[in-house]
Amino acid sequence: MSDNSMKPQRRNPVTVALAFLRLLIVHVCGLIRDTVIRGIDFVECWLLDSRKALYGTAVTRILLGVSALGLLLSNFSTRLYSFGSGSVWNGEVIAPKSDFPKVWLFSVFHHAITNDVLYTALYIVLIAIAVLVVLGWRTKIVLPVFLIMWVSFIEANDMLGDQGDNMFRIAILVLIFMDPAARWSLDARRRAKSAELDPESYLSQGGNLLHNLGLVVLTAQVCFVYVSGALYKAAGEPWSGGYAVYNPLQTERFGTWPILSDWLTAWGPAVAFGTWASIIIQASFACMLLSRPTRVLGLIGILGFHIGIAVLMGLPWFSLTMVAIDAIFVRDRTWAAMAARIREFGRQAAGRQTAGRQVVDRQEPVAEQV
Repeated sequence: MSDNSMKPQRRNPVTVALAFLRLLIVHVCGLIRDTVIRGIDFVECWLLDSRKALYGTAVTRILLGVSALGLLLSNFSTRLYSFGSGSVWNGEVIAPKSDFPKVWLFSVFHHAITNDVLYTALYIVLIAIAVLVVLGWRTKIVLPVFLIMWVSFIEANDMLGDQGDNMFRIAILVLIFMDPAARWSLDARRRAKSAELDPESYLSQGGNLLHNLGLVVLTAQVCFVYVSGALYKAAGEPWSGGYAVYNPLQTERFGTWPILSDWLTAWGPAVAFGTWASIIIQASFACMLLSRPTRVLGLIGILGFHIGIAVLMGLPWFSLTMVAIDAIFVRDRTWAAMAARIREFGRQAAGRQTAGRQVVDRQEPVAEQV
């Protein structure tokens, strides 16, 4: 045997590199395939297995109903002047600025503006429907009627609307396809007395799909509003200059508490902090939802943001609408824990009251004997 046959054969470096590259591609493709399969399984399970954020959507339903009641009741004494026959001077009875009154489905309040009795009757009916929304009674029927009546009412006078009206009707429209009465409602109490659907049935899975997709739509809508608002603000000189918060608080229209506004805007650094903090919170809100610690921080920040708008700028119903939608980001276990603590506090308070009455009852016979 020759010496050449005993020497190891040298492989071509190009061949080795190609083999390694082929193995790497196969491995990467396998990882991508496994990741895609796991992602599809996760999405399928998340969408179909159960309905998410049931407590959060229940809070959304309740607060939206409370927001509607607040606006209707606070304007009841001036309803005819603000929305009814007293507002005919704006010309919207003849030529409405909004397109909704031109659609027959949303035109009932528009046609009743000049009839005070009919308008008041419709106004009271809308209040009653809002109460049913809060209570969660026959929600699948009540919510569509509420949406139609509310849009007809709020769009009859375009001058008194704001951006909160857009979010309000979008949220109600999405809730129609969800299950906002699964918790804390009369519907939930009625369901508890009847047989539940098989969670594996196609009907139940279809309901789960619609509910969870609605949750995704609401999340996307809120994130779009906050991020677009932050970008719009950042492009303006008052916001980038750090003094935008000062301007509305010093106007007669939005400065509802002049003394409080003066006190809060007296220190320049506080004004700059409030201005820039609102931009940062809104711009980063979507990313802050990705982990629990940042989500808690983001929700606290956005809650403070809306409380400030409600108190300082006199827009409570707009702020309550946004807070209502943000409720879907609080986990069900958190809502359930808060409800349990409230019930426990109520039981303890009732127990202390009962014990106090018993002590008084025992003392009265003794006093009579003395």
